[in-house]
Amino acid sequence: MKSEVARLAVVVVVSAVLSGGVATVGAQAPADCRAIDDFSKAAIGEFPSDWKVRKDAGKEVYLVKEDGGKRFLHAHAKNLGIQAAKEYEWDPNTYPVLAWSWRPVEFPRGADEKDGKNDSALAVYMLVPYSRIRGPKAVKYIWSEKVPVGTRLESNGGLTQVRVLESGTDRREQWVDERVNVRDDYMKSFDEKEVPKAAGIAVLTDSDDTKSSAQGDYANFRVCKE
Repeated sequence: MKSEVARLAVVVVVSAVLSGGVATVGAQAPADCRAIDDFSKAAIGEFPSDWKVRKDAGKEVYLVKEDGGKRFLHAHAKNLGIQAAKEYEWDPNTYPVLAWSWRPVEFPRGADEKDGKNDSALAVYMLVPYSRIRGPKAVKYIWSEKVPVGTRLESNGGLTQVRVLESGTDRREQWVDERVNVRDDYMKSFDEKEVPKAAGIAVLTDSDDTKSSAQGDYANFRVCKE
C-alpha cells in the first residue's frame, strides 16, 4: 500500500510538470489565503472530479458529503490503503501555511504508526517534486489513535516525513481546524535551506495494514500567508 501512495504522488507531480502548471484558482478564501478546495462545486455522493486516485477502488473510498450546509470529503476505507490527491501548485515561501479541517470518525483497529501497523484515520500530505522514479518528497500530517502528538516518523525510504499532529479518540466525530507551516516543516524534516514549489496535496484514510476499517472527513483546504 505504501508504494501505491508514492506512485499516486508521482502521477500528480508528473501531471503538473507535463501540463506546465496546475490550477491555482479555487473557491473563495480570506484575503491572506488561497483556496485549494472546499468541495462546494463537487457533486454530493460522488468522488470529486478534480482529484486523482491510483486505483479506481479509491473512488469508492472518498465521496463528497454535506452536513448542516458544510461540504466535505468523507473517507471510508475497508481493508484498503489508497491515497487521493489534488494537483495544486503554490510557493510555500509566499504561502507557508497549509490549513484545513478534519474529523475522525472511525480509527483503524489496532493501528500503531510507530510499530508497523501504519494505518491512520486521517492523513494530509504536502507533495514536492523530487524524482520520477522514486516519487516526490512529502510532509505528512496524521491523526493517530495512539502515537503522541509531536512524534516524527518517516516512510518511503525517507522521502515521506511524518508528523503526528493530533492523537487520541476523545474528539471523535468533532471537527478540528488545523494550520501548519509546511515551509518550516519541510526544511526541518529534510534538513534543507530552501523549499521548492509544491505540486499538490493528498489525503489518506487507510486500514490495509490492520485489515480493519477506518473513516474520517476532510474540508476547507487552503494555503495562507504567515
